[in-house]
Amino acid sequence: MIGIVLGSGLGPLADAVMVEREVAFAEAGLPSSSVPGHAGKFVFGKLNRTAVVLMKGRVHLYEGHGPRLVTAGVRWLAAQGCDKVILTNAAGTLNPSFTPGTWMMLADHLNLTGTSPLEGADFIDMSVAYDADWRTRFRAAAASMGMPLHEGVYAGLRGPQYETPAEIRMLHTIGADAVGMSTVLETLQARSLGMKVAAFSCLTNWAAGITPAALDHHEVLETGKQAAQAMIGLLQWVVGES
Repeated sequence: MIGIVLGSGLGPLADAVMVEREVAFAEAGLPSSSVPGHAGKFVFGKLNRTAVVLMKGRVHLYEGHGPRLVTAGVRWLAAQGCDKVILTNAAGTLNPSFTPGTWMMLADHLNLTGTSPLEGADFIDMSVAYDADWRTRFRAAAASMGMPLHEGVYAGLRGPQYETPAEIRMLHTIGADAVGMSTVLETLQARSLGMKVAAFSCLTNWAAGITPAALDHHEVLETGKQAAQAMIGLLQWVVGES
């Protein structure tokens, strides 16, 4: 069974799933997010012929939660029998070749949150955070579909404030292609549990300082909704035929 975490504005991805049952975050012992675009429930069902559990929304460090609570959903998915997880998020793009409205598959990440859900645990090898074979399958499927799919490095920060132009220049210098406020801690948690991970950023806006426009969460949600259809097709192609 595959777990799929849906980030800001990406709830429409659930429309492709034949729903069998739903579990509210509260029923699973998780807090609900206070952020618009995060519904706060698990959805069990089938994507084509594959059993999936969608996690509609997530909680974040910037809402005042600690790293263990932020990653509780991943542990819950593992407890339901998910041995693979796909993480999605909305992110700002730093790479001039990666335009807003397209998707980036994570090849690696920078954990700049200053924390980890694994404190007190054994050391975890993160040489390959995002499964190489799965990335190959997604890359090939996107090419067959004619879907633009970038690959790059995601920088995960704490938030809730967006970055300053100087911070964006720093992130670009150290190798980031996109920046957001989630995903990296979930990846750490999933890998520590032996789960195979793939992750995708919906590039919703240019990062601060790249254009004169101010950053707006409503723009993030709207762009995510518009781009969701392409990801639905990709997941149906790869996950739905697993």
